[in-house]
Amino acid sequence: QVQLVESGGDLVQPGGSLRLSCVASGSIFSINAMGWYRQAPGKERELVAAITSGGSTAYVDSVKGRFTISRDNAKNTVYLQMNSLKPEDTAVYYCNADGVIMYGRNFHSWGQGTQVTVSS
Repeated sequence: QVQLVESGGDLVQPGGSLRLSCVASGSIFSINAMGWYRQAPGKERELVAAITSGGSTAYVDSVKGRFTISRDNAKNTVYLQMNSLKPEDTAVYYCNADGVIMYGRNFHSWGQGTQVTVSS
């Protein structure tokens, strides 16, 4: 199995910034898309940002202009830079990745999540 480990979640004040990291490990041949999802209490899990191996990105409208997703392919790591944080950004943030492992098998893995809390 491919394992994803997130880090960087914290308690921050509105307007503050956080940088989330997610490292993928295992018998990975290649990683295609990587993304960040979030889920707040009582809300459905939503895609926040995604990035392809070629560097194409996509964002949910609510974070456009504030969040930036990036990746380091050599390190199998994806980042989410979050600026101008708002209380409504409070959620557990999950990393996701899909790609190929040994024998040409596809994988689609999730991290266990990291808590982001935006509050005064």
